[in-house]
Amino acid sequence: MKNLTQWLAAYGESHQNPINQKIHKVAVPGIFLSVVGLIWSLPSLELYGLRLNWVWVAALPVMMFYFRLSLSVFIMMLGFLLACIALIWSLEIMRAPVLLVSIALFAVLWIAQFIGHKIEGKKPSFFEDIQFLLIGPIWVFRKR
Repeated sequence: MKNLTQWLAAYGESHQNPINQKIHKVAVPGIFLSVVGLIWSLPSLELYGLRLNWVWVAALPVMMFYFRLSLSVFIMMLGFLLACIALIWSLEIMRAPVLLVSIALFAVLWIAQFIGHKIEGKKPSFFEDIQFLLIGPIWVFRKR
């Protein structure tokens, strides 16, 4: 497995254009949020009389991936994940259509990402390795 420095350097190679970087600063966290919303919208899992949202199940391998990269990345991404869950939960409490909002965000932000990569002139990194989908948020939050 690549270390954090290697992942970020590889990701950064296809994210040099300032316009693409600005698009990613908005789109990457928004896509992460929308995925949390999509998973949140799945019917809950029933285990021994307890209801468990799938977002907690999906978060385990993701957070393990981040922990293996570094403790600071794990803490940063855990904070962001919990913020996303809190926002989605708040939308649900307000009876907002979480699934529709998540689908719309996902679609619009991915279109923006592909426009950014068209401007960049390079394919998105995840075409090379799907794990780059988990590196994007780290790169965005660490990019100055």
